[in-house]
Amino acid sequence: MNPNSISTTRRADIPIFAALLLLFLSVPVWADPGLVFLAGVALVQIVFALSFNTIFGLAGMVSFGHAAYFASGAYAAGLMLKGSDPSLLQALAAGGLAGGAMACAIGTVALRRASGNYFAILTLALAELLHIVISKSTMLGREDGLTGIVRPRIDLFGLVTLDLTQGTTLFYLLLVLAALFGLGAWLMWHGSFGRVLAAIRQDPDRAAFLGINVHRVRLVAFSLSGMGAGLAGAMYAPLAQLLTPEVAHWSYSALPILFCLLGGTASYWGPVAGVLVFLGLEHATRNIVGLSEIVIGATLLFVVLAFPGGLAGGISRMARRRKSVVRQVATRNPAAMAASKEVDA
Repeated sequence: MNPNSISTTRRADIPIFAALLLLFLSVPVWADPGLVFLAGVALVQIVFALSFNTIFGLAGMVSFGHAAYFASGAYAAGLMLKGSDPSLLQALAAGGLAGGAMACAIGTVALRRASGNYFAILTLALAELLHIVISKSTMLGREDGLTGIVRPRIDLFGLVTLDLTQGTTLFYLLLVLAALFGLGAWLMWHGSFGRVLAAIRQDPDRAAFLGINVHRVRLVAFSLSGMGAGLAGAMYAPLAQLLTPEVAHWSYSALPILFCLLGGTASYWGPVAGVLVFLGLEHATRNIVGLSEIVIGATLLFVVLAFPGGLAGGISRMARRRKSVVRQVATRNPAAMAASKEVDA
């Protein structure tokens, strides 16, 4: 990709971010409480998907056990929000650190012992071990789940007090957290660390020859991805107020993979599109048993066959094809040259 196309892509990210922000800001205005809750779940899943795509789409590492880090963050935050004087900010920090620590521990073992498909299976096995521990732990509620999670009040520098039990306050807080995380993930994706990860994905041997410590960079990326997943879990705890071992199950690890494949792993916005389409289809078909799985499966199959790069990749290819056609017409018709320049701008 040449520098001009990179610059164009970054300029396009600004209106996309603004449109998404306005869309979520408007949800409480026109939606019922059920849809507001679904939008909150979408924000959590966006953070989860973006954190996963850091290693999947950028570094080329496949993890089948990412739910372990989500669950670690969720349960860490949930335990802190059961106290007599809970602090949401501390719970969010604990969730992110718990997810990052779990990812670092699993990555330290998995990255040294395996790679490729073997690495993916090993992460799945270690994540399922955590699922069993949670389901057997009395402190974590066993199969019944962790209950009693409260939505505390937040005192902002003694000036404003936010009561998360009232109205849509929690939703707007989740929106702020998701926006901040998205900005940080975008900076990493387009920054020097992101370019190092992309180089390792393309040719790890050449990257090592150039002096890059491939193992250390992968471990750092894996830990940061786990920290993002832990933050998503910590955001989910006060939203759901009930945590069950299902959030650590292997089927939950499949969600970010589906989001990324549906939206496109090569694009930063691909996982976001995947989350919105996936949850939209799931919500639209929720009233008929079994229909949701059929529709989502058929949609994913269609996208994989028709758009190998996901929805974002398909849209990008159509945009490039349209520009190519406009340029061809412009070269044949001098009067259309101005229109071609406007399209490029």
